[in-house]
Amino acid sequence: MITKIKNAFINNKTKFGTYAAVIALFWLKMYVIQRFVFNLPVENTNEAFILAFNPLSSILLIFGIGLLIAGRKGMLVSYILGSALLYINVLFYREYNDFITLPMIEQVANLAGMGGSIQEILSFGDIFLFVDVLIAAFLLFYLRKDRFVSFMPKRWEGFAFAVVAIPVFMINLAWAETERTDLLERTFDRNMLVQYIGLLNYHAYDITLQGRTEMKRTFADSNELVPVINYLNEQNVEDSDKLEGVAEGKNVILISLESTQTFAIDNTVNGQEITPYFNQMKEEGIYFNNFYHQVKQGRTSDSEFLLDNSLYPLNRGAVFFTHSGNEYEATPEILSENGYATSTMHANDKTFWNRNVMYDSLGYDKYYSKEDYNVTEEKSHGWGYLDEYFFQDSLDKMKDMDKPFYTKMITLTNHYPFTLPEELKYIEAGDTSSKTLNNYFQTMRYQDEALKQFVEEFKQSDLYDNTVLMIYGDHFGISENHQKAMGQYLDKDIGPFEQFQLQRVPFLIYGKDIPAMNKETVGGQIDMRPTIMNLLGMEEEEDNPIQFGTDLLNENRKEFVADRDGNFANEEYVGIEGTCYDRETGEKVTAGQACEEGFEKAREELSMSDSVIYGDLLRYLDESRLVEENGQSSE
Repeated sequence: MITKIKNAFINNKTKFGTYAAVIALFWLKMYVIQRFVFNLPVENTNEAFILAFNPLSSILLIFGIGLLIAGRKGMLVSYILGSALLYINVLFYREYNDFITLPMIEQVANLAGMGGSIQEILSFGDIFLFVDVLIAAFLLFYLRKDRFVSFMPKRWEGFAFAVVAIPVFMINLAWAETERTDLLERTFDRNMLVQYIGLLNYHAYDITLQGRTEMKRTFADSNELVPVINYLNEQNVEDSDKLEGVAEGKNVILISLESTQTFAIDNTVNGQEITPYFNQMKEEGIYFNNFYHQVKQGRTSDSEFLLDNSLYPLNRGAVFFTHSGNEYEATPEILSENGYATSTMHANDKTFWNRNVMYDSLGYDKYYSKEDYNVTEEKSHGWGYLDEYFFQDSLDKMKDMDKPFYTKMITLTNHYPFTLPEELKYIEAGDTSSKTLNNYFQTMRYQDEALKQFVEEFKQSDLYDNTVLMIYGDHFGISENHQKAMGQYLDKDIGPFEQFQLQRVPFLIYGKDIPAMNKETVGGQIDMRPTIMNLLGMEEEEDNPIQFGTDLLNENRKEFVADRDGNFANEEYVGIEGTCYDRETGEKVTAGQACEEGFEKAREELSMSDSVIYGDLLRYLDESRLVEENGQSSE
């Protein structure tokens, strides 16, 4: 009897020692990745200890569930799945400086078109991120049954691990709250959430958030639209009628320039201009040089959403995927009702970013996708159809369109990883420490040359006299992960203020009757729609009162732009993560109430825009109009 007890004790000691070793191994792996792979700022000793502690609760939970379901095999499966999730985030973070969300995971259909980009962010050294999986398998399965018969996991052991994970997480959360109060309300800052509660706990919380958002539409009603309309009515300013109707009845061509940032405009590399043609064009039209992109995880699709709706994109996932079934009153739908033929042109697969579904929801009459272009291997590189051929083919299609028309063109070539055939490299690569940035200069120069060919042919066509061009950058091309190289190129340190300023993208309005002017007003992509409507002479508020942007040509507008993280810029200040900077000098300032009002306005608008999207509130817009027409108060 004593021998059996002794053997059982030895075996249990071995078993729990193995559990401890496997947990410690994964714990170490998570800590190393969170601390040294992700750029999570650790400002003091307390934060360092929180970062080291936060993986434990999630490890106990996933390993406990694995043991409960399938014993040692289940524990190993949990280890493998956890490692895979870590690695997916490593790849995502390398390029986007962000963590993947559940809506983004649901968009795996896009991976088929991202082969070149994925290959570029893979590294041979990544294999070492999986060596520990082999060690864990050895620890769990090297013991033979005839040697340690009692090394058989019990269901209660897995259950115990999962239960213990709960108080461990509560300790983690309470500890984190000593550094950041209301931490779980800061859903806009995924870096902060991962830093304080750990990557796996963040993903569990993300799943909870997704469930909450699904419920919002189910229980939404028309009353939720009332405070949004009231807020927007309060924000309205008197229209200055600047250039109102100057493009009335004209065709509108929108050109979305892939990954194009303002820092490259009027700039050189190795003494050569990066965008010589655009530099010339912007002197002949209305150019906005304090214009920011406002996209998040949806990238180009987010910029399209901003353009067509004057609503903010979501903080998690892309509206084009998550809410393509919503009711919208988008620009193409309104213009169609006013006699315009509306279309969008993008020489990629029709289903990429769910565009074939979303474009129907936005009211486009026609979608010219890859199947509508003569895409051949000789005319393609990287992400697909080269811009010069895309522009040429698209202009031919426009010549045959019903008039007036509204069409949007989305370019492809200036896309990460920014590669080109040798014969299309019109300038030398840069010489910074980043291959990505060095190549970016060359693809920007190629895009500029393709744009030149298009505009010069457009000016010789019958379209020129009766068409207005609007050219804008869709999002950043060079992420925060290349700050060191960007600092080398710009010859200055890239801090939070400079990084925010790098989010500026070009916006140019160009056409025969468009005057030349350089506009300093602060604005963003959310302002493009009301600006378009002003030029076309359409009373936007009568068609759709739900828009958060303002006409950039209105001299009475309040200068303001917010990004999806709640940062803002206005005429005087830039507010970033609670810190205020002078917009002209970039110096930190104590602006008090003035800066707090900027942060509050950003929070309020983002929250209201989210409520419109999550609740699908525009389906109640007609009901709200009837209330106003009947003279009933909306208070």
